Amino acid sequence: MAHAAAILLVDDDVELCALLEEYLGGHGYRVSSVHDGAAGLRSAVDGGHDLAILDVMLPVLDGFEVLRQLRLRSNLPVIMLTARAEEHDRVRGFGDGVDDYLVKPFAAAELLGRIGAVLRRTTGAPAAAAGTTRLGALTLDTREREAYWDGAALGLTATEFAVLDMLARARGRVVSRDELTAVLHQREATPFERALDVHVSHLRRKIEAAAPDTADAASLIRAVRGVGYVCSLER
Repeated sequence: MAHAAAILLVDDDVELCALLEEYLGGHGYRVSSVHDGAAGLRSAVDGGHDLAILDVMLPVLDGFEVLRQLRLRSNLPVIMLTARAEEHDRVRGFGDGVDDYLVKPFAAAELLGRIGAVLRRTTGAPAAAAGTTRLGALTLDTREREAYWDGAALGLTATEFAVLDMLARARGRVVSRDELTAVLHQREATPFERALDVHVSHLRRKIEAAAPDTADAASLIRAVRGVGYVCSLER
């Protein structure tokens, strides 16, 4: 190995992380661990790693959301490490840009082999972002980082787009303030933080300006007191 490859391990199982740090370290890798999705996204985006091993079931942000947000920013190779064995989860992971998928429980030697294989075949080509999401009159173009209402661009900032993208993909589910803040700032929300509310307010105004004859944008992106926001748009 030309240099000691740096591995980022994102898993809330502290004991497993300690074991893998020791095992992979004994095979020449430099391993660092974090234990929630927000910290994992922050560490992965910050750089300095050659590969990330990412669990699905994580606090704050789940592994799929970490992967999606990472792929908008980085081509860091990712191995998903999870107890989920269902086919649709594996398909979703590969569709979102995962490089390999290993189901728990696993043999450490198999993980070691997969790390080596992923590092050998990754070329450093830029990661392709996802395509478009359509919900009624709303279209989100992830490549352009822009949203359109009936074909008219909303003129969103990068932060406004990130908020709308996450709410639209979670339509019907309340997205917590912690989840949204973790995507925007790679940390949990603070009790008195109002920045997120300001971004949502601006987002609503832009939707209302583009669609003055439709339902109030406040009803399309609704605040759930003490929890977060929910998008009521339908396909």
